[in-house]
Amino acid sequence: MNKNEYEKYMNLALKEAKKAFKNNDVPVGAILLDENNNIIAKSYNKKEKNNDVSAHAEILAIKKASKKINNRRLDNLTLVVTLSPCLMCLGAIISSRIKKVIIGCEDDKRTNKELMDLNDLYFKNNIEVIKGIKEKECKELLKDFFNKKR
Repeated sequence: MNKNEYEKYMNLALKEAKKAFKNNDVPVGAILLDENNNIIAKSYNKKEKNNDVSAHAEILAIKKASKKINNRRLDNLTLVVTLSPCLMCLGAIISSRIKKVIIGCEDDKRTNKELMDLNDLYFKNNIEVIKGIKEKECKELLKDFFNKKR
């Protein structure tokens, strides 16, 4: 996959994130692609909508993909997500054996140590990570959401 393709799929994840924004949830969207870059699952944050702290975009997309392919192992799938996954979501990524994660932007609230720890977990679990795809757009959507909240 090249940068143009990464951006194409990040645009789809951003579309999902905008659904979360409309539902008063932190605007994060996630897409799961198979080895041929077909969309297997997509979702967005639904913590507020579902009154469920675990209803993160990544978790919901992973659940949908597992159900669709009838397997908890998502070995050959690529996750495209607008915001770097939290520790809970990274645990699900590792447990489901996703091998590639494409990230729009980093969570500005995390410290450098936390980011280093997360990067170390990706590395130790042989997960390829590509960061900064449509970073400006992903950050702007989050900024707009939090400015609206204040």
